[in-house]
Amino acid sequence: MAKVLIVDDSPTEVHVLQSLLEKNGHEVVVANSGEEGILVAKETLPDVVLMDVVMPGMNGFQATRQLSKQEETAHIPVIIVTTKDQETDKVWAKRQGATDYIVKPVQEKALVEHLKMVLSG
Repeated sequence: MAKVLIVDDSPTEVHVLQSLLEKNGHEVVVANSGEEGILVAKETLPDVVLMDVVMPGMNGFQATRQLSKQEETAHIPVIIVTTKDQETDKVWAKRQGATDYIVKPVQEKALVEHLKMVLSG
């Protein structure tokens, strides 16, 4: 299955996402901030990144922009996973280079479907 990088500052959210992903056979790597997410993405080259938006320091939109602009990580799809459900947030996410957008709380079925869609290109 896929190697998935979760970038989220909430231990609870990380635990929930990691449990759902591992239950569905995915390998999980975790970063607790936008800055760490960029470093971990470069080191591990995951198949997909699940990116929270609201984090201290670099937010998820900024981290997504960095990943989509850097040659070694530009090919990695980023799915924004956030409580922000405004249409303007979704448009902004796409402009930063996000491939997809999921609103929390994440449902297992929706997460699996989004991953399949993004990974199949």
